[in-house]
Amino acid sequence: MVLFVLLLVVLFIIVATVRFKMHPVFSLTIAAIVSGFLLGLSPSEIIDALTDGFGKTLSGIALVIAFGSVIGIYLEKTGSTQLLANSVLKLIGNKRSPLAINLAGYIVSIPVFCDSGFIILSSLNKALSKKSGIPVLVFAISLAMGLYAAHVFVPPTPGPLASAAILDADLGMVLILGLVVSLPVSLSGYFWATFIGKSLKEEQTETKEKVEQQKLNDLEIKPFQAFLPLLAPILLIALKSVVNYPTYPLGQGILFQILDFLGNPIIALLVGVLFAFLLGRKVPTQEKKSWIPEALKQAGVIVLITGTGGAFGAVLRTVDIASVIDLQSSSGLGGLLMAFAIAAVLKTAQGSSTVAIITTSAIIAPLLDTFGLFSVTDKALAVLAVGAGAMTISHINDSYFWVVSQFSNLNVKNALRGQTLGTLVQGMVGLGIVLLLYMIL
Repeated sequence: MVLFVLLLVVLFIIVATVRFKMHPVFSLTIAAIVSGFLLGLSPSEIIDALTDGFGKTLSGIALVIAFGSVIGIYLEKTGSTQLLANSVLKLIGNKRSPLAINLAGYIVSIPVFCDSGFIILSSLNKALSKKSGIPVLVFAISLAMGLYAAHVFVPPTPGPLASAAILDADLGMVLILGLVVSLPVSLSGYFWATFIGKSLKEEQTETKEKVEQQKLNDLEIKPFQAFLPLLAPILLIALKSVVNYPTYPLGQGILFQILDFLGNPIIALLVGVLFAFLLGRKVPTQEKKSWIPEALKQAGVIVLITGTGGAFGAVLRTVDIASVIDLQSSSGLGGLLMAFAIAAVLKTAQGSSTVAIITTSAIIAPLLDTFGLFSVTDKALAVLAVGAGAMTISHINDSYFWVVSQFSNLNVKNALRGQTLGTLVQGMVGLGIVLLLYMIL
């Protein structure tokens, strides 16, 4: 009965999202309530599980998502994303420019949504193609793959942030291992682009390249200033994990206390926000007054989806799903594979990587102990296994698929060959690295 209920509510989430275009906030909330009644909970128990799950999930993550969105908006509106891309291009050189655009996309997508990142950076593709003589679609696919890799693996992107909250994973460990996993995944996308890009055909239509942003020359932003809002929080969060390692390598004195405080994700992202504010200091106040409301509007949607995902998970935790499905003899590898498979099915069926990550995390959260995934490293790898599944695959029900195809003048057939098969390759590479890390660590 429990397994039937689980399958029923997952099917409901997919159908409600795909067929009836219901917003995930409502589909997840309805799924949680229906699950509660079908699993035999009383109305008061359902309400308690909903409110507790919603509140606990957002208690440490809501401000992090909000601050991350503000950093992303400032990088985008000041044109710093293009400055980041140009810095990587100068470092790697024109001969390897497809690799450079891949890595630029990877860096930009950590604070900026991959859809926005592609729209902003796609204008570089034609210029780089003319300089290098390499087909423009090699650049388009390489950029798309780089953006996508960071989107599902590296905080403060909302998906992995939400998954870490729901699975109670250490954010610093998710960040460190997320970088380890996502960089090879990004590079696999680059190799795929060099393989498939030359055989793709560009449609002869006008490319939508108009993007409103500040002129970098007017703002006088230097490369290190553009990198600071991004690198400072990542470094602080990573250092917190280092100083909190069980052996306490830096002791437990004043330095430990400072780094432990600054490395809290809320404080670390707030530091990033302060650096982001400096990027826009020369922008007229009237012009930038809408930036933060726009960022918080984006963040609000993600926060609500994350909270309802946590509420859904809290209802599922009221029942011992593991004992019912008889998973007592299963291994950690089996748990990671299950996390990947559920996320892949949800992603493929309804299109949103973030929804797939949050829903899958809610489903597998009660099963982690049963699979033996209870250490700090294990929980971080579970987050990354979900992320790998949530990028497999991007096709016609995914808004990112259409952004890539429309801004690259790709018809559906060529977009399926380039973008969709590329995300399949990346997802499998990501899963392979996660499983390898589990066996090693």
